[in-house]
Amino acid sequence: MDTSPTSCVVVGATGAMGREFTRRLTRQGLRVVAVARNHTELDELASGNALVIPCVADIADDSAIEAIAAQLDTPVRMAVFAAGLPVRGSADTIAPSDLAIGANIKVGGLVRLLHAVRGHLVPGSRFVTVAGSLGLEPGPLDAGPGTVNAAVFNLMRQLSALYGPKGITTHTIAPGPVDTPRLHRFVDAEAAETGRDPEEIWSRYRARTTLGRLPTLDELGWVLETLLAPEAGVLHGSVLNVDAGTQRGIH
Repeated sequence: MDTSPTSCVVVGATGAMGREFTRRLTRQGLRVVAVARNHTELDELASGNALVIPCVADIADDSAIEAIAAQLDTPVRMAVFAAGLPVRGSADTIAPSDLAIGANIKVGGLVRLLHAVRGHLVPGSRFVTVAGSLGLEPGPLDAGPGTVNAAVFNLMRQLSALYGPKGITTHTIAPGPVDTPRLHRFVDAEAAETGRDPEEIWSRYRARTTLGRLPTLDELGWVLETLLAPEAGVLHGSVLNVDAGTQRGIH
């Protein structure tokens, strides 16, 4: 096995955030094993970029462990979990089984990623996940993301204690709402359902921040790229709150 850590893994690579992360990492000359369920979208992501290695896998299934591991033959510089959460609703409205679905994707999926890459992690490797700030400050309608992301924060704290002594650092990126095509679809859907002006809905999102605007994909990509620096090891075990001031509490 080559000893130079030139490989990365991005789970959820065809989402808006995953695409930005993949672009940033390949720009640094790193090979990226891009993991997602949709073969067509992965092929589109890899088109024209020889550093992107498509890996069709469902991170909600244990078969993803072998599928990802089969693509790795060098040490892993960075493994990133950026898969989204498909469940929504308050504790009054959410289907109870949806909580298990969410946990299987974001908590079980995180462990599957770990099992896939752990044999290729070396001192200086980064293990990174994206966990929504609702896990720290949930609202009344956030049963799914609030509960599941709280578990992600807890799991990442465990991994920091487990892998830190080996020189492998863990990092949790915690954005609030991000200006993405997905959020635009949510706003458009809410406007259509409620008859509200879309700008009113956007104003509500912006009002949650103290910066007066939402974080952008480019800014989140910059945060991830910064973690490649050797000096970023000092951020081991930390939660990087890149939410434009959405959180109000002191943690």
